[in-house]
Amino acid sequence: MRETFVNTVEKALDEDPRTALVLAAISADRFWRSARRHPGRVIDLGIREQAMIGVSGGLALSGMRPIAHTYAPFLIERPFEQIKLDLGHQGVGAILVSIGASYDAASEGRTHQAPGDVALIDTLPGWTVRVPGHPDEVRQALELDLPGDHSVYMRLTGETNRSALPVGPRLHVVRTGSRRSAGVVVAVGPTLDRVLEATEGLDVTVAYTSTVRPFDREGLAALVASAGSADVLMVEPYLEGTSALEISEALADRRHRQRSLGVGRGSELRAYGTPEEHARAHGLDVEGIAKSARDFFLV
Repeated sequence: MRETFVNTVEKALDEDPRTALVLAAISADRFWRSARRHPGRVIDLGIREQAMIGVSGGLALSGMRPIAHTYAPFLIERPFEQIKLDLGHQGVGAILVSIGASYDAASEGRTHQAPGDVALIDTLPGWTVRVPGHPDEVRQALELDLPGDHSVYMRLTGETNRSALPVGPRLHVVRTGSRRSAGVVVAVGPTLDRVLEATEGLDVTVAYTSTVRPFDREGLAALVASAGSADVLMVEPYLEGTSALEISEALADRRHRQRSLGVGRGSELRAYGTPEEHARAHGLDVEGIAKSARDFFLV
């Protein structure tokens, strides 16, 4: 995903003089060619993440389309005040692209982990949030978002599904349950392949999205109406419960049950470990998702 991001942004820098890239040291080595070709539009501020967002806001005010990029905790958590004020309050947009996801950089410790990033952005109005599940979806999303002026958060990860699916505002049905099915599973981004394996044999509809904000409330309501039960299991690769409000609003006109899977809120994992070990600890591996799905649907 990171390489696709670099290649797509380099192409945009070459083709659109409105595009600008703002870095805080991370990935600067990957953009050295673009920095030579466009020294005024590839800006590396060093390890100054608050300034990175402030500069992005200034570029947006001048009519540019800024892309800011670094690890998720340094892009969202550390400069959140600047995101809120220099972008949101000023009414200008930027594309924020992170790497690291929730625990891709587990070996670097908690400083490089950001399971709460989407939930934090969710406190601000009007953001588009992309969580690609395949490198081709990164390219599709950037091509959709670069021409605009809206605010976008794109969350890249080292995990990937086997195949890309269309990027867009609607939920994409991957597996259709029967009219007597147990309900609907929504898989976000790189969780899809694990969800499909974990729910094999269950009579459920599996839907996919890489665009989590705005959330397709109408699409979810239609899927639930076609299912045998108004039960929804949401599987997100970040803080559990982040989209619980979206599900509640989508199904506000009917009785329903919902369960959220994601990075757990109950305890702090202090062992560095590997991404696979973190996924297992949070029940986000195939076995964990399968157990949660059976416990939820087969009651």
